[in-house]
Amino acid sequence: MLKTNFHHIHLGYHAKMAEFAGFDMPIEYSGIKDEHLTVRHGVGVFDVSHMGEIWVKGSKALDFLQWVTSNDVSVLQPGQAQYSCFPNGKGGIVDDLLVYFFSPEKYLLVVNAANVEKDWNWLVSQNNMGVLLENTSDGISQLAVQGPKAVGVLQKLTFVDLADIKYYTFTVGEMAGIKDVIISATGYTGAGGFELYFHNKYAETMWNAIFEAGKDSGIKPIGLAARDTLRLEMGFCLYGNDIDDTTSPIEAGLSWITKFNDHKEFIDKELLLQQKKQGTANRLCGFEMIDRGIPRHHYSITDASGTVIGRVTSGTQSPILEKGIGMGYVPTVLSRPGSEIFLEVRGKLLKAKVVKMPFI
Repeated sequence: MLKTNFHHIHLGYHAKMAEFAGFDMPIEYSGIKDEHLTVRHGVGVFDVSHMGEIWVKGSKALDFLQWVTSNDVSVLQPGQAQYSCFPNGKGGIVDDLLVYFFSPEKYLLVVNAANVEKDWNWLVSQNNMGVLLENTSDGISQLAVQGPKAVGVLQKLTFVDLADIKYYTFTVGEMAGIKDVIISATGYTGAGGFELYFHNKYAETMWNAIFEAGKDSGIKPIGLAARDTLRLEMGFCLYGNDIDDTTSPIEAGLSWITKFNDHKEFIDKELLLQQKKQGTANRLCGFEMIDRGIPRHHYSITDASGTVIGRVTSGTQSPILEKGIGMGYVPTVLSRPGSEIFLEVRGKLLKAKVVKMPFI
């Protein structure tokens, strides 16, 4: 298995490790609930160095990104980031990603760890505009410092005014004595905070500086299990669970990142526009358990008679709500908040209701 440059540190904390996207990653340290609440109320640090980073450069960079992504890249200003997806030419999604706008001829794409090679091959196959593509995933480490106390902790390490970095913006500056760090406010937890991108050789220096700065704030390392429960409470999609090559951004509730402007042509535009106008048979929705139970990935969703009408794509016990929550695809008519659905769990039907996301 691959290892991030923090691997030895995780082992030193006696983290529970497991394979994720080809990497040996920390799943939990002190326990999922403890780590989850640490991020919601304080500050925690995630090693997300397994994520992929691909540069797109050249005079046609904007035109290329307009074609391969669903969102409108032309609205970005330098220092802004954008959530988007790669339509796959068949109505599905190659991956979801972040687009960082550095300059008119320089963009950074941050993609999911499990899809780096897949995304790279897709971009290369679509590159008939002569843009320069550069996969620097192996050379970059990334830490996500998340939680309401993250600003106070990180501000001790930089002269950059972190309060000026609004949600979905970023800057490049010095952090912990390390120059050219990308400091981004594009978190996946809904708890505030920053993602820090830097060269691998500075990994241990950065980690130690952050934990020294946060020792009076109760800072803790956080594993991928709590990252999953945190993102689910916010209703954020996870590629491979809630979206994949068979789900369209329209049925996944991602119309807001699918822009049908006259000046933007993109892969699957006509197909997705037709779906937006006519609707889709199924729709991704969020739900809360009424009966006691924890929804899990791939559980069947049924109507009151037990007829299967959909499937759970993500599910957990919410540490904040102290009840089961989940996401899943159901017939569009049943995707509206208040609709009653059931989950089949070990031969029993457990009642749930559709709710508007985020859950908290």
